[in-house]
Formats: sequence, C-alpha cells, structure tokens
Amino acid sequence: MTFLVTGATGTVGRLVVEELLAAGQQVRALTRNPAKADLPEGVEVVAGDLARLDTLAGVFDGVEGAHFINFAGDDYQPLPDGAGLVKLVAAAGVRRVTVLGGRADGELEQALAGTDIEWTLLHPVEFMSNTLRWWAHTIRTEGVIKEPFGDRLSALVHERDIAAVAATVLVQGGHDGKTYTLTGPEAITLREKIAILGAAIGRDVRFVELTVDEARAKWRGDGMGEETIEFLVNALGNTPEVGYTVVPTVREVTGRDARGFAQWAAENADAFRV
Repeated sequence: MTFLVTGATGTVGRLVVEELLAAGQQVRALTRNPAKADLPEGVEVVAGDLARLDTLAGVFDGVEGAHFINFAGDDYQPLPDGAGLVKLVAAAGVRRVTVLGGRADGELEQALAGTDIEWTLLHPVEFMSNTLRWWAHTIRTEGVIKEPFGDRLSALVHERDIAAVAATVLVQGGHDGKTYTLTGPEAITLREKIAILGAAIGRDVRFVELTVDEARAKWRGDGMGEETIEFLVNALGNTPEVGYTVVPTVREVTGRDARGFAQWAAENADAFRV
C-alpha cells in the first residue's frame, strides 16, 4: 500500500515517513521543493503545495492513506481551500486520513467529516522540538534562559511519538472520527525542563525569570509582532488544562511508551553544546 505524507520535510513529517517505511509501507512524500527534500532512499518524492490545488494533479492516485498538516507555507496560515482539497482526496479513492494540528471547526476537518473517508485529528500539546528552535542558540552562546512563568507546567510530547501515532492510525485503521490529544509521559515545569536539559548537555544552564512586561520587551526585541506577543503571554501565562494533563494516547495507539523530555534532551544534546 502507498501512503502520502504532506509536510514531509518538516519536523514531524520526516518522522512519519520513517515510521511508515519501518512498517514496510510504500511512501510518497509531498514537498514544495523535491530537490532539497533529502528523504530516505525508496521514498517517492513529488512536488506540490497544499495551498495550490492545481499543483496536486495525480498526487493522490493509488494512495491508501494520507497524512495532512492543516496549514500552508512558512507562516502557518490555514489552508485556503480545505474543502477543495478533500474533494481531490475523495475522488482519488483515498480511504484514510490523519490531520496534524486538526481543529474540529476548521474547513479541512469539516469537509472530511462529510465524506466516507476515515479521518483522525491529532492534537499534540507543546512539541519537545520547539526547545531547539527557541533555546539552542541562546544556550550555546550565553548559557542562560530568560523567560517568564518559570512554574508553568507542560506535558511536552516527543515529535517521534506524534509520528508514530500518525503512522499507526494510517496503517492499521480503526480510528475513524477520533480526535487524539498527544502528550509525553509527564508534566514538567519550565524550571525542571531547563535543569533536565542542562544535565543532558553537562553544563549548568542558568534561568532568569522575567516579568510579563520584561518578556514583552524581550520578544519585541526579537522581532515578534504585538499579536504574537499577546498570544504567548496568554498561552504561557494561562496554559489550558489540556496542555499539562498527561494522557495515555501514545501507548494506547502505538503500544509503545511515550518518550520523556530527558530522552529527547539526550538525543539532541549536541545541538546545545558549544
């Protein structure tokens, strides 16, 4: 069987490709720039953009299941024609779909619900991999993290576990109409996260807790817009219960224990070292 992975060069998409290959499946990977995809041997890499339906001719032909992201481009904007995309998928006879970052009220998700396609929405909480994006440079150059809300709890999820759930759902089926929240095995505070990372890299990482106003000023200096800043203040300062409540979804779907942040930190320690 052939499975299509969209966002195949992204943090999770690459791992969905690997998980499907490990399960012995044929994989077709969709990317806007195949020349730079650098995906494993044996993967059929095709060009296309979910935001431009005219680039998707033939992409879904012969596909059993597809893994979707529900945004387009580097600015993470919603797909401009989710309903049109679903029509293409249904017309090609795709049987099963997972949607990463799925929202029950999104156009793509609503359109899927009106078809005979088996669909499953995946809602990861905070990605462990965001630690690389936000902290790697600062830890390498300064050895200090300056953030607000040091006692904020998060049940961070390993990107490999997100991919494993997506691949299992696509290959095995039986998850039609389900919405899955994905977490790691524990909820940890920001302070604990920094301490775990410091232990993994063998270096003391200092934590300076900012006030909300100091955080706003820092983020403005980092080039963030006011809308993004206020989103962060609200999301980090008032993390919803779902963001720090551990759920057993990874184990229930894949049969594997969810990976903890200490394992992630050990795997990625070199990226934080000088």
